[in-house]
Amino acid sequence: MFHGLYALPDADTARADDLAARFALPRLSAPPADGYWLALGDTRLELVTAHGHGAVYADFVEGAARHRREHGGGSGQPVARAIGIKGGNRPSVVDATAGLGRDAFVLATLGCEVTLLERSPVAAALLDDALSRAAADPATAAIAARMRLVHADAADWLAALDPAVRPDVVYLDPMFPDTGKSAAAKKDMQAFQVVIGDDTDAGKLVAAARGAAKKRVVVKRPRLGVLLGNDKPSTQLVGKSTRFDLYTPSR
Repeated sequence: MFHGLYALPDADTARADDLAARFALPRLSAPPADGYWLALGDTRLELVTAHGHGAVYADFVEGAARHRREHGGGSGQPVARAIGIKGGNRPSVVDATAGLGRDAFVLATLGCEVTLLERSPVAAALLDDALSRAAADPATAAIAARMRLVHADAADWLAALDPAVRPDVVYLDPMFPDTGKSAAAKKDMQAFQVVIGDDTDAGKLVAAARGAAKKRVVVKRPRLGVLLGNDKPSTQLVGKSTRFDLYTPSR
């Protein structure tokens, strides 16, 4: 059970009030004895739990994001090839299942303008916090400026999109239930997956994405994961553990 947002004693209470208001998060006066909640401290916002899982947070400045920014392999990375980054081409991208924003940050680092769609208020709040920190850091400010967060249901947002501002690419990395070892979540993501839940409407989202994209839809899947939607992809890029299914637009 998710309870809401708790501001630690050293947190900025105005910031906590702002996050709670914008993402409709209940404000907590004390940390709960069970379940899950967002905890705002003096440095970042985290999803925490009383069950012993590690805290989950989004970060575009340090850790894995910094390593990928500095040593990620540039346009040769699989996600970059799947999106269509080549030479000077930098397609506009809508990441319709933004999650913690990891792939969106990679694409923005490579020069793409990326719109991050996230319907979960918990994930959206974590992303907002990460973007605020990235915008304030000189090393990532320019990258954060290429990222725009929208808290909305992706299928509805894409369906209502003005044709004049359709993105080149819609990117999907849904949390879709699979069987077998490929579906096992990393330990630091277990709480996040429990709170956010699976994208069981991913097939509907693929259809909406194909109606919105100008050039292609890219779906990231486990290498042996099931296809999403009713149609087969036009092509696939298959790696050791991950597969990218590419679809042509439907209009």
